[in-house]
Amino acid sequence: MGPNPLWMLEDLASDLDLKPGMRVLDLGSGKGATSVFLAKEYGVQVWTADLWIDPTEAAAHIDSPDVVTLKAEAHALPFAAGFFDAIICIDAYEYFGTADGYLAYITSFLKPGGQLGVATPAMRREIRELGHIPEHIKKMVGWEALAWHTADWWRFQWEITELVDVTAARLQENGWADWIKWSRAVSEYRGERDDALDMLEADNGQYLTFAILAARKH
Repeated sequence: MGPNPLWMLEDLASDLDLKPGMRVLDLGSGKGATSVFLAKEYGVQVWTADLWIDPTEAAAHIDSPDVVTLKAEAHALPFAAGFFDAIICIDAYEYFGTADGYLAYITSFLKPGGQLGVATPAMRREIRELGHIPEHIKKMVGWEALAWHTADWWRFQWEITELVDVTAARLQENGWADWIKWSRAVSEYRGERDDALDMLEADNGQYLTFAILAARKH
């Protein structure tokens, strides 16, 4: 449901080791495009979890027998401990994953050595460092931008817990460019200007991009 999810997933997957038959949770899966991609491209079994999209609606967009659709809140997931080989989250982790204790919760569903992969909106400089939310970003998302962090912030946040080995924490240098390409394409398809375009054009790549994060559970 967010910008260019398959482009981000392809980039993130280069930092993961996905093998056929693995159990994968697609957390914040929206209508399931990323889930289908995972099942078809990597031969994994996928469980979707999304709060905002009804699982029946999501299933209508999915033609893979290897994808199970569920409605679930990210802090109350209905899975057994250690059930998954990998958990992937594309453009949703910022809504629930910045709390200090969340990494311990979400990795409880991973097997030892299991992988966590996240693509999330990011800032090139921390808002705390700037001392304010840039006006063009604030106009679009308000205080929600406080959940958009640098890759270094995420690396520290995960490494300090000693729960995982961080294998990737990087900013997409082309993240802003991909985002604006997507927004322009959406605008053309819908025949109306995408909500994010004003913010992206005003930013011009100064602050906004995406972060790609990957880790293995100890």
